[in-house]
Amino acid sequence: MAPALKWPALAAAITSEVTASLALRAAIDHPAWYILVVAGYSLSFVLISVVLRLGMPIGVAYGIWAAIGVALTALLAALVFDDPLTWLMGAGFVAIIGGVLMIELGSRHQETSA
Repeated sequence: MAPALKWPALAAAITSEVTASLALRAAIDHPAWYILVVAGYSLSFVLISVVLRLGMPIGVAYGIWAAIGVALTALLAALVFDDPLTWLMGAGFVAIIGGVLMIELGSRHQETSA
């Protein structure tokens, strides 16, 4: 696989994990959603292993996967399930984005100075 595929694979892993997390919430009332929960989390782990195999450092891959997953899950849960969304959560989203950027930029800095 081409290293250029690591970012689309990471996006797919995040999408799969967020989908599974939202399905987990839906499964509380409708247990049939557990099928999507298992499939989504399984696919997410397969895809994150592809990302690692393509050469992305685990600290970068996992940091972005987890941080963006948390933010997207919270935002979509507010839209789909009417979960609360507060200004403090919004500040957390800004912190997550800043942290992800610092991880990615720090990783690139390390690659160029090595």
